[in-house]
Amino acid sequence: MLQSLAVIGIAAAVIYVFVPHDDSAAPPLKAVNYKVELSTVRRAAPYPVAAPVGLPDQAKWKATSVSYDGAKNDAWHLGFLDPQNQYVAVEQSTAPLDKFVAEVSRSATKTEKSQQIAGATWTFWDGPKYDALVRQDQGHTTVVTGTAPYEQLVAMAGALESKRTAD
Repeated sequence: MLQSLAVIGIAAAVIYVFVPHDDSAAPPLKAVNYKVELSTVRRAAPYPVAAPVGLPDQAKWKATSVSYDGAKNDAWHLGFLDPQNQYVAVEQSTAPLDKFVAEVSRSATKTEKSQQIAGATWTFWDGPKYDALVRQDQGHTTVVTGTAPYEQLVAMAGALESKRTAD
């Protein structure tokens, strides 16, 4: 029995060594076109819905996810990969500020740092995985969050255009 187990172990080792495998190569994320969803959500949401217009190096930003959940505090999500393949998301909701920001930023906490970006005051939240820029408006919160560096979060926040109805 031990000899059989040894033979099976050697065969498994040989197969593992000689069969090519690359665990590091994840399939690339497909780009999504969010224009239809954006137009629909701008009619349905009870707040002006934000989406980027005129990002620096816009052709290098790739939209990867989009969703709206009217039953879950009118939650709008728009996810991107920046030019360095770091994640940046635009999140909006009518949910309570602290709970919503902690959820979408994966437990970031509020700092004393704030910055004027495109005429609005954004507060910086620092997190173990995602950092976030947070703007509280009347009746809703807008969050720009992700793994991207602070400068990319600022670029996204500065490019956001909020509208209530479709063009």
